[in-house]
Amino acid sequence: MTASAHSPSIRKTMGRWALIATLLAVVVVMLGAWTRLVHAGLGCPDWPGCYGFLTVPGSADQIAIAEARFPEAPVDTAKGWPEMIHRYAAGTLGLIVFGLAMAAVRHRRAGIPVRLPLFTAGFIVLQAAFGMWTVTLKLWPQVVALHLLGGFTTLSLLTLLTLRLRTRPVSVADASERKLAGLRPWLFGGLALVVMQIALGAWTAANYAAVACSDLPTCHGEWWPEMDFQHGFDVTQQVGPNYLGGQLEATGRVAIHVSHRVGAVVVLGYWIVLLALMWRQARSAPLLLRATALVAAALAAQIALGLANVAFHLPLAVAVAHNAMGAGLLLTIIHLIWRLHHCRHYVLSSSSTLINREVAA
Repeated sequence: MTASAHSPSIRKTMGRWALIATLLAVVVVMLGAWTRLVHAGLGCPDWPGCYGFLTVPGSADQIAIAEARFPEAPVDTAKGWPEMIHRYAAGTLGLIVFGLAMAAVRHRRAGIPVRLPLFTAGFIVLQAAFGMWTVTLKLWPQVVALHLLGGFTTLSLLTLLTLRLRTRPVSVADASERKLAGLRPWLFGGLALVVMQIALGAWTAANYAAVACSDLPTCHGEWWPEMDFQHGFDVTQQVGPNYLGGQLEATGRVAIHVSHRVGAVVVLGYWIVLLALMWRQARSAPLLLRATALVAAALAAQIALGLANVAFHLPLAVAVAHNAMGAGLLLTIIHLIWRLHHCRHYVLSSSSTLINREVAA
């Protein structure tokens, strides 16, 4: 039997594994947030093991050996396990991604995408390097922020691969398709805004600025408190001491926190208008309406979680959910753009017969 005959089965199997990888990537992002929020980023002072062991040292003999190897870092199993669980999950994700890349190369003649799985596998290697540097450079904010953004990038790449392997075109009316096509640049603009807001969130987390302001809607009772943007956004700072807990002065952290708040307001206003336009123009396409509703739900949930973080002083469950929903918002936007970009439109002939034709991608 020819490769083309096997193509649907191969695509279905790879699509299933790509979806599993995407869901696992969400878990890895959440575990990363959990590790950071419980201050366990340096729970293991080495990489990829933990004090030279495959697991966190537990017995008295192992702890004695570990502390002899790293006398400056006493063993704390409560912080070591979150770090290692995160590494185990990330390692499992890497194995699945490498498997997808190898399967794509093997079945490339069956019409399976090759470049995207290979690029994703290469990016996983880079992301692992950032994970190592996060530890070896003692939570240097620049590396921590890039590592967080790398997790979101990995998740986005896996989402795109899943969509390529599993989705079908959407049917919309000819007139609606032309109007929706005009919204595509605005959707990409909205995606860029969300990416910048995620970057601000990563910088906020890396500098422990999430609780720099403890009141709403003001900060320390002021609409524009004292802020030090120069030091708050100094990305040229050299590798310094242990950055666990952050090294910035209060005014620098306030500058980061307020910037993240302003960014949230801009993103919310932009997407409220854009989603209203999308909803109006996508009435003839139920799948597009559903994709639009998913973005709206994710946006509302993310704003609510962000407000709850400040109002309740960063409870662990809410903070982890805020990270996860940030990923969810990004993925629902990618899904919406994908649905719109890969739609089919139909025209009504004189005999009232629907004739389908594909829009060139």
